[in-house]
Amino acid sequence: MGLFKRNPFGHILFIKKWLIRIMGLMTHSRYKQFNNLEVEGSDIIRSLPDRNVLFVSNHQTYFADVVAMFHVFNASLSGRVDNIKNIGYIWNPKLNMYYVAAAETMKKSLLTKMFAYAGSVSVERTWRSEGKEINRKVKFSDISNIGMALNDGWVITFPQGTTTPWKPLRKGTAHIIKKYKPIVVPVVIDGFRRSFDKKGLRIKKKGILQSMVIKEPLDIDYDNESFDAIIEKLEYAIEQHPSFLKVIPQKELMAVEEENELRRFRNRKKV
Repeated sequence: MGLFKRNPFGHILFIKKWLIRIMGLMTHSRYKQFNNLEVEGSDIIRSLPDRNVLFVSNHQTYFADVVAMFHVFNASLSGRVDNIKNIGYIWNPKLNMYYVAAAETMKKSLLTKMFAYAGSVSVERTWRSEGKEINRKVKFSDISNIGMALNDGWVITFPQGTTTPWKPLRKGTAHIIKKYKPIVVPVVIDGFRRSFDKKGLRIKKKGILQSMVIKEPLDIDYDNESFDAIIEKLEYAIEQHPSFLKVIPQKELMAVEEENELRRFRNRKKV
């Protein structure tokens, strides 16, 4: 890699690599010591092509979620099996990995600008700005930038556009899927809201079991499925469909708890 080689957004890859290395070293303990991040699906990460992959996930904090994904994805690509032990994986991170974030958030401080340089595809939110509800048109340049990132590598997006659970998914994600036809990989996270503050910068509580489940890519008919059908499929995949709010029968609750206990047992074996 040339010293001044740049990605499609003009970011120097040498600088980006060092930012990811430094931030990786600074944040690793948040998922391995202060709290415990349980991972499922690292084999799926290793099976993906190098580009045109869109990860869709529920959202719990501004930054801790995506930082955890950078750790998990790089660890998986380096051969770790459902864990982020031995942070040596961060020395050669995947540099063509991006995440979609609100432009106003990424401009607020030097720290957020560093996060942005490390991989943000910044977009103007059409429904909210500076804490107020708005209604403005989608910028075509934002859609094009996401397409550019997909053409170069992997993109992480949080289609609810908010850290508040159970909010409707934004249809812009369905437009991106139909337009660029990426492999769509659902990711379901939990525990981040309990362990971090809303921004995901400050540890709020220690000893929390965090989890990240990477699911099999979705089967999508890009040409014939409607936008609404794709959105509904995404809602179920990231477990944010309104039906999840209904009362769950005791039998199902017991089954879920048994599955959680199996995850804890497997995680204890990995440590």
